[in-house]
Amino acid sequence: MLWIKNNYKGFLLCLPITAAAWLLGRMFPLVGGPIFAIVIGMIVTLMIKDKIDFSKGTGFISKYVLQFAVVLLGFGLDLNVILRTGRQSLPIIVTTISVSLLIAFFLHKAMKIEDNTSVLIGVGSSICGGSAIAAAAPVVKASDTEVAQSISVIFFFNMLAAICFPLLGTFIGFSHDSGYNFGVFAGTAVNDTSSVTATAATWDSMWNLGSQTLDTAVTVKLTRTLAIIPIVLVLGLIRAGREKKKGTHVRIKNVFPVFILCFVMASAVTTAATGMFGISAAVFLPLKELSKLCIVFAMAAIGLNTNVVQLVHKGGKSLLLGACCWIGITVMSLLMQHIMGLI
Repeated sequence: MLWIKNNYKGFLLCLPITAAAWLLGRMFPLVGGPIFAIVIGMIVTLMIKDKIDFSKGTGFISKYVLQFAVVLLGFGLDLNVILRTGRQSLPIIVTTISVSLLIAFFLHKAMKIEDNTSVLIGVGSSICGGSAIAAAAPVVKASDTEVAQSISVIFFFNMLAAICFPLLGTFIGFSHDSGYNFGVFAGTAVNDTSSVTATAATWDSMWNLGSQTLDTAVTVKLTRTLAIIPIVLVLGLIRAGREKKKGTHVRIKNVFPVFILCFVMASAVTTAATGMFGISAAVFLPLKELSKLCIVFAMAAIGLNTNVVQLVHKGGKSLLLGACCWIGITVMSLLMQHIMGLI
């Protein structure tokens, strides 16, 4: 009862924002529900003078509901399918992720960007956008403003990719007879699922390829999602090392991202169900939709807890960092495909 008393006002405030953002995200999928939720939340919070009554609830949502959403993402991963069809794209995925993380590491030093913001932008750019940010944020103890900043940067370059990459693919000379090569490019160079889908579907419609490009791009994108596991575990170890240097007593359970273990278990359940027992992957679709809804719910809380002035003030450096990561990933993806003889 005490938990409900402390949190219910924050939940009630987030619910209508989530509903509106979810509907808008369905109407404008290229933007997506999470961005609408953050923006609406930031607007609503400007109208609230006393936020104390809502802060506990929104704080709970932005932390624990976000972790729950990441766990549910695991039910969308059939590891057998990913390993079977994503094997050829694996070298491209590894190199693009490495390049993005290295760029984020070096530029955060040179540009004096906050550690958490640079980590979230680097991870979000290299792996899978908002989902990766959702997984990394609790581990590095990122503030809601840092999460909102990173999500906004990722969204901006998602939009650019969806618009520019089909034109870039035509200019470079990707095959018009098969969607495989451009699908690999879209799956490795675009980070968020909605934008990967939009980019690949545009290429399919341009050259009448049915869903060839889309099928390849989504599979490659799901393969990239697996990188969440080692990246988040490494971030947890780094944080533990820093705490020890400060002389703080570190407990493993406080730095180990238990929700990532649950994410792996969820993936294992899906893999066993579909591979060993012949259960259709469609059974898990409601859980994937629930995951998306939980992310929108969490982003509504993050928007409500975000300092708009601080977000705008620090936006320039974050955008530049995001641009460098985005360009680095794009160039490396094209270079690796050229080396592997795909283009």
